[in-house]
Amino acid sequence: MNKYVILMACIKTLRTAIASLYFTQKAHQWIRCLALLLAISTGINPNAFANNTILIYGDSLSAGYGIDINVGWVSLLQNKLLESGYNYQVVNASISGETTAGGRHRINEALKKHQPEIIIIELGGNDGLRGMELKQIKDNLSFMITASLNHDANVLLMSIEIPPNYGPRYNQKFSQNYDVLAHEHAISLAPFLLKSVATDPAYMQADGIHPKANAQGMILKNVWPFLTPLLNQSIGD
Repeated sequence: MNKYVILMACIKTLRTAIASLYFTQKAHQWIRCLALLLAISTGINPNAFANNTILIYGDSLSAGYGIDINVGWVSLLQNKLLESGYNYQVVNASISGETTAGGRHRINEALKKHQPEIIIIELGGNDGLRGMELKQIKDNLSFMITASLNHDANVLLMSIEIPPNYGPRYNQKFSQNYDVLAHEHAISLAPFLLKSVATDPAYMQADGIHPKANAQGMILKNVWPFLTPLLNQSIGD
């Protein structure tokens, strides 16, 4: 086992420990500076020490409702990144049943704790199923996007689609919210997480809302092409 492999294992352990502690923004900057000095002194590529965290900020579709979390699309994403040579740690901060109001309430704490380079926001489905006011949904998502950008995180917003329970007008305006937000904030927009999944009973649980384990790979395929332009590939092999 060479020194790079050993050092990367130590970095991963330290990242996990540090993420569980509270530091001010200035303290995080000092930690990054010390890591870069260590990289230079050991001859290791400094990119290996970058704060390469991808934060998944969603609801039950990302929290793995009804399936083993280890086979969920978020876990598959971590494996895909490693296999593809990307040096990122994926943190899943998704909560089943989460709404945009709940996401708005906890976004700043999540950003301070994890300091993500990239955040994937997958929220709004539970709001839509409850027929929540469209303007409030948009305002909540906008707040989370702005907070993320202010923390220097790249944002990937996931489009959300809902069943036609509330009529075509509500559904159309609900979906348009995501296009408008992506345009207003100049951020990346990905298609519905369950594209090509939600309409096939073979991939959906009995409730017709949550995907089965066999759909998780398809979900990752929906996300991957829109995530990769935001990634910085590690060259410290």
